[in-house]
Amino acid sequence: MKTLYLIIPFAPLVGAIVAGLFGKAIGRAGAHWVTILGVAISFVCSVLVMQDVLAGETFNGSLYTWMETGGLKLEIGFLIDRLTAVMLIVVTFVSLMVHIYTIGYMAEDPGYQRFFSYISLFTFSMLMLVMSNNFLQLFFGWEAVGLVSYLLIGFWYTRPTAIYANLKAFLVNRVGDFGFLMGIGLIAAYAGSLDYATVFAKGIDLATMTETVTGWPLITAICIGLFIGAMGKSAQFPLHVWLPDSMEGPTPISALIHAATMVTAGIFMVSRMSPLFELSDTALSFVIVIGAITALFMAFIAIVQTDIKRVVAYSTLSQLGYMTAALGASAYSAAIFHLMTHAFFKAVLFLGAGSVIIAMHHEQDMRRMGGLRKYMPITYLTVLIGAIANAGLPPFAGFFSKDSIIEAVQLSQIPGATFAYIALLAGVFVGGFYSFRLVFFAFHGEERFRHAHDDHGHDVHHDDHGHHGPVEPHESPKVVTIPLVLLAIPAIFAGLLIGPMLFGGYFGDAIFIGENHTSLELMKEEFHGALPMILHGLTSLPFWLATSGAITAWFLYIVRPDLPTVIARKFSLITFVLEKKYGFDEFNDWFFAGGARGLGRGLWKTGDQVLIDGIAVNGSAKLVGRFAGVVRLLQSGHIYQYAFSMLIGVFVLLTLWLARS
Repeated sequence: MKTLYLIIPFAPLVGAIVAGLFGKAIGRAGAHWVTILGVAISFVCSVLVMQDVLAGETFNGSLYTWMETGGLKLEIGFLIDRLTAVMLIVVTFVSLMVHIYTIGYMAEDPGYQRFFSYISLFTFSMLMLVMSNNFLQLFFGWEAVGLVSYLLIGFWYTRPTAIYANLKAFLVNRVGDFGFLMGIGLIAAYAGSLDYATVFAKGIDLATMTETVTGWPLITAICIGLFIGAMGKSAQFPLHVWLPDSMEGPTPISALIHAATMVTAGIFMVSRMSPLFELSDTALSFVIVIGAITALFMAFIAIVQTDIKRVVAYSTLSQLGYMTAALGASAYSAAIFHLMTHAFFKAVLFLGAGSVIIAMHHEQDMRRMGGLRKYMPITYLTVLIGAIANAGLPPFAGFFSKDSIIEAVQLSQIPGATFAYIALLAGVFVGGFYSFRLVFFAFHGEERFRHAHDDHGHDVHHDDHGHHGPVEPHESPKVVTIPLVLLAIPAIFAGLLIGPMLFGGYFGDAIFIGENHTSLELMKEEFHGALPMILHGLTSLPFWLATSGAITAWFLYIVRPDLPTVIARKFSLITFVLEKKYGFDEFNDWFFAGGARGLGRGLWKTGDQVLIDGIAVNGSAKLVGRFAGVVRLLQSGHIYQYAFSMLIGVFVLLTLWLARS
């Protein structure tokens, strides 16, 4: 079985190496075939692993020991259980669809082979993360996905905005990773091991200790440190600012980052660490409040976005907030369930947005779209499916997972749960609104792409690819639409797995829930199957809130398309705050980016110019020069000076000898 486990991450790695190092030799077709084959092999092996896991076959062991220092073993190993199996299926399937889609989307890009190498390497990094059985390998995968995301977000490196975006993602994630590393450091110091099973077994002992410097309960300090890392990777408030800017990368990587990799790493990590988080209600309270804030306030920003990809990006932030709130309510299985359903419908939305961008000659502004439904029927239908699932309307997948999270938070006794419940309910209305706003704005109404002018009458229809003037939309090629259709199928039906995944004990020992956290147990008593849940959902408050949001979007963008401008003008202050994204970009530019620039400038001025150039290099040269100048006085070439020096030397030696005697 070890061979099968090794194939899963290393098949994409081989594809990445071949495409990256030998891209010119194998050509464009060779690059996409070798990487697609690698991910396809990984997906097939993941399916086989799922079958074995469902049959009771699990694995937790070390592959080799990297080093041992002070009794602390640093190992590489795999943990294969039901939680891992779900993540393997989600990551490899979505990645495979993105790889196929990329053939059509990046067809004309000169960096074709390089892009395939990057996305395959990205898949390898995420697989190493989810398969790890120790904190060392977890940290390796954690940092690897961050590094490759930096390369992918800045893939079009000739654009200043892309360079700014990948630097922003890199810096913000380093802030989160500082907390993550502190959490791992505390575990290594107090538990004396980095192996999951060993650390979890010592959880009760860790819960009785205090951190020596701050005096905090040790388990709370560990969990909050780990969660700060998750806040960076999974883009939780206030470390969310990098995710919308990641749209500067090509659309396939936007789908891969937002749907199945990187941003889900934090959700997976906290679920994996449930034996630790369950020992600290303080940490869970912190998690549930952060998740609720992210879910609601990021949804508000989505309603004022006009870039089709940024609407979906802020939707991702909001949905990640729902998952995080579920973690805080100890509904880990609900969070993973929503992670899975979200991966499918969010990939549909992103790849559908990319299909629109292709048809519009790389135009992303929805104000220059409209009426695309009749030109792009397949894209329209799949995006509509994604929007319905994203809004949480039955019977699509998003309904089951989102409603489960809301109910779990409502039943939770964790401090902050009431606030979280109200925020999540409000987010349902906003989610219904922005989901259908995208559909109505881009696919219905007036065909604005035929007279693409701004409010001042200036021609603004152009982009960085050099396309100008009006366009004639058309459906995307099959290599783009087939992945959309294949992803839309689980976006519809994946919710039917709610019974076994939430209430059937699917996760078993992979997730631990404390006896005093009973949200899912209470929900289990009321669950009678998927169909009764759908029927009950039609009478529930979340359903009517989501429906009201959809109807509001229909009225504003179909019936009275003049009203959004009027409303924005009347509520100009609120609109300004939302368009400025609450000012976090400006703050981070000043604090993090400005701080980094200030630190760099200080190191340059003080470290480089003063210490290195001024003292170490130029200073030593001046010292040698001055010493040489003194010695030069003695080496004049005059015999009388040498004789005089010898007499003085003899005199000094005689004086010293007489003084001793």
